[in-house]
Amino acid sequence: MSSSANTVGRVQTRSGAEVDIDGGVVVKLHRPATDPQALETRLRIAARLDCFLSPLSTQPDRAGSRWRTRWPKVATVQQNPDQVPWPNAARLLARLHSHTFDEPLDHGGRQRLRRALGSLPDTSASATIRRAAATLPDRIWDTPQRTLVHGDWHLGQIGWRAGEWLLIDIDDLGGGHPAWDLARPAGFWAAGVLPDADWAAFLDAYREAGGNALRSAPADPWPVLDPFARAAVIVAAAGGVIAGIGDETAEALVEACGRMR
Repeated sequence: MSSSANTVGRVQTRSGAEVDIDGGVVVKLHRPATDPQALETRLRIAARLDCFLSPLSTQPDRAGSRWRTRWPKVATVQQNPDQVPWPNAARLLARLHSHTFDEPLDHGGRQRLRRALGSLPDTSASATIRRAAATLPDRIWDTPQRTLVHGDWHLGQIGWRAGEWLLIDIDDLGGGHPAWDLARPAGFWAAGVLPDADWAAFLDAYREAGGNALRSAPADPWPVLDPFARAAVIVAAAGGVIAGIGDETAEALVEACGRMR
């Protein structure tokens, strides 16, 4: 395993947050315009859940015009396909999705899509991504479900600490349809980026753990996952274009956007 928390110095994330290391403590400066009350709510939720890394304090600190939180340093997933803990990740999400959420705090999916589309340069790939975004159905935003969801889940959002895997990053934690947390691996699999065996291991483990995102789809999960997977591919493709990434994965994601109707 490796960790971005092992990197010396400050790291800026694509969302606009900044992460710094102080010994065994990760100091996160949250993106501009973060709501401190929503942030405190998310800190309290993470502190009480056994599937989430607990913050060192449930009170954010003001840092100029922004807000700062402190976390234990953890190791994150190594970029080696043979060591990716897909079943462990799926079980973590199933545990998270067993919790309901009654506070008026939505996950950040809509805002993340808007940020991504708003930052796209004027290129043909960007035009393809914007056309794909226009095909997304409104029902993915207007779901009445109040399941607790991570909101921005991918493999970089689990950490290893004290002998167990835990979810990390609370910035989009909130209520919504649990399919949002399966959307990225589902979309990457559909785009040909994630191998069949990895997707099957993730999907089987989630179902075996009783994950409620797919309880209405005991056989074929795709009718449930499809619109959420599309949204995840669009956001990921936009992120690659914004960052100027031109590798095979980035190209495959843009091509997948081009097939969306």
